[in-house]
Amino acid sequence: MNIWVDADACPKSIKDILFRVAIKRQVKIYFVANSLLQLPESDYINFILVEHGLDIADNKIVEDSSEGDLVITADIPLAVKVVAKGALGLDPRGRIYDKSNIGAISDMRDFMNTLRNDGVVTGGPNSFSNKDSGKFANELDKLIVRKIINRRGYA
Repeated sequence: MNIWVDADACPKSIKDILFRVAIKRQVKIYFVANSLLQLPESDYINFILVEHGLDIADNKIVEDSSEGDLVITADIPLAVKVVAKGALGLDPRGRIYDKSNIGAISDMRDFMNTLRNDGVVTGGPNSFSNKDSGKFANELDKLIVRKIINRRGYA
């Protein structure tokens, strides 16, 4: 399993968690962004710089990710595409995107966009918190441990 990160909008606390996980669990993580990032030196931490432009980083992630990979993103349209390829998604707040829920999540996103376009004030997400980082870390660890167990044939 590789981990792909939609890195342009990824919170710093989530990047820090991913740095630690890459080294501790020896999982390859690819940070994809259209601007340079400061990343620690590690064989498990990789950076892919893409051109500026709408959805170029997203398209690179879709193109390069594979079935069984994990994609870190809050971008629902990106999550829809990678889940269709057989990957899982995980947003920075710890919500998993998979085949069982991505349709409903995408439909809700579209519905809320329609309301906003019609002038309805819907509010936005709550500020990103330490609780969100903790939930993300817990979900990430569960996914990685499950993958390790499956790879070793215990499940």
